[in-house]
Amino acid sequence: MNKTFGYSRVSTSKQLSDSQIELLNEAGCDETFIEVQSGAHRKRPQLEKLLAMLGEGDTFLVVKLDRLSRSLHDLLSIAQEIEKKGAHLRSLQDPLIDTTSPNGKLIFGIFAVLAEYERDLIRARTLDGLAAARARGKILGRREALNQEQKDLLIELRQCGQSLRQLAETFGVSKTTISRYLRLADIP
Repeated sequence: MNKTFGYSRVSTSKQLSDSQIELLNEAGCDETFIEVQSGAHRKRPQLEKLLAMLGEGDTFLVVKLDRLSRSLHDLLSIAQEIEKKGAHLRSLQDPLIDTTSPNGKLIFGIFAVLAEYERDLIRARTLDGLAAARARGKILGRREALNQEQKDLLIELRQCGQSLRQLAETFGVSKTTISRYLRLADIP
């Protein structure tokens, strides 16, 4: 038998989810999962538990889409996971979001295309910006921790028997950084 699972989320323990729970119960949820965590985090225990329980024909019900996710990309990812299980997504206050109907699936598909388009635009703008910076002679990336003079001294001190810890303290960097420079210079 198909079930309807409700999902209620508030960001902090100071917020109340009572109104969400009441609306989900009125909508006929068989079970409601209550989360107290920011929607910015994808890893949410109650969400994961609910997604694991979903089966073919079940419905995942939220009061509003922002209770499920804070980003369109994340929302689409969750919706795809629901769809893979053969379940449906409905939002009480966003009536266009109802993947139990052809119109709801169409609207959600349009959202998916728009999200992909937005990601492509951001990627293109980022690449254009990096290319323009390089053309202006800007050196991109992280600055090296040691200059060439320091690297030469590092090799000399290591060959004189100083430990990684001593070298790290001398140059004010981590042992990992020292190891990386020594490895690049083929110094044990």
